[in-house]
Amino acid sequence: MNTDMNNMTQTDVPSHEALMKQINETGFAMDDVLLYLDTHPTDAKALAYYHYVTNMYNNAMSAHAAYYGPLRADQVTSDTYWTWMTEKWPWEGGME
Repeated sequence: MNTDMNNMTQTDVPSHEALMKQINETGFAMDDVLLYLDTHPTDAKALAYYHYVTNMYNNAMSAHAAYYGPLRADQVTSDTYWTWMTEKWPWEGGME
């Protein structure tokens, strides 16, 4: 799994592609380890890995929301304007 985002400074803006790659990879890893934990609930290493990838996933989702907008409606943070989808959808040519 790519951890390049963890080594970035605050002045670096990750590319949309890098963030989406991080979100997809960590989301897959979360799903995979959840399936394992369903049958091995006492495996401490697997549980620690789950927390590790969940943290990476949440960081990537937060970064995406900050730089490119929220991917989920529950990530809207504005109190004055509904910002869920103010740009074109990706299939309409948005986020290029």
